[in-house]
Amino acid sequence: MELEKKQILVVGASRGIGAAVAQHFAQKGEYVLSVSRSQPVAGEWIQADISTAEGIRSVIDSVGESRLDALLFMGGVWEEGAFTERYNFIQSPDRETRYVIAVNTIAPIELTKQLTKNLVRSNNPRAIFIGSLSGLDNAASIEVANTASKFGLRGAAQALKIALRDYKIGVTVINPGNVATEEVMADIEEGRFEQQVPIPLTDIISAIEWILKLSNAVNIGEINMQQKD
Repeated sequence: MELEKKQILVVGASRGIGAAVAQHFAQKGEYVLSVSRSQPVAGEWIQADISTAEGIRSVIDSVGESRLDALLFMGGVWEEGAFTERYNFIQSPDRETRYVIAVNTIAPIELTKQLTKNLVRSNNPRAIFIGSLSGLDNAASIEVANTASKFGLRGAAQALKIALRDYKIGVTVINPGNVATEEVMADIEEGRFEQQVPIPLTDIISAIEWILKLSNAVNIGEINMQQKD
């Protein structure tokens, strides 16, 4: 008997981790909805700027009443010059701070809230967010807005787990170090980042796959993924 396709919403599907995740599940034959401002590499495109209320509403309207088995929030933004010597907190404009927090913290909260009605249609619903090691206790980096947004995301996920307990929605944050996206590899090769071995994208995907395969009796709160080198 043919298994029913999972219906998966991937936020931030046009680049980086989100693009790799959307492509992976689309190639597996799952039904993927890809949220991004620019054309994604895979999945049915929902064009939206999730930093705005209008963008979030367009995602909700596009999903409609459909079942969602997983909300995978893989998007993320950061300040100009972040993670390089060019970053300067004092010179970072306030609008940049608001934008980073809107995308990295507010959008995941609002999308999860509004898509709860879709997730509860699944027999094992999951919401998985990409955080950062810099969002862990006493592990902040100099990028103030990005660090604050990732720390806030962890707090939001912990609260969502409680708020959504009656809906049986699993909530997980994956906190990785540098991941081997095209952008990170270019930063390493061009000297903006120090030489290092970033986390393979396949490891992020494997972690997501593992979470989605667990029974609905189990919740995984956080996974921290650190580079060995």
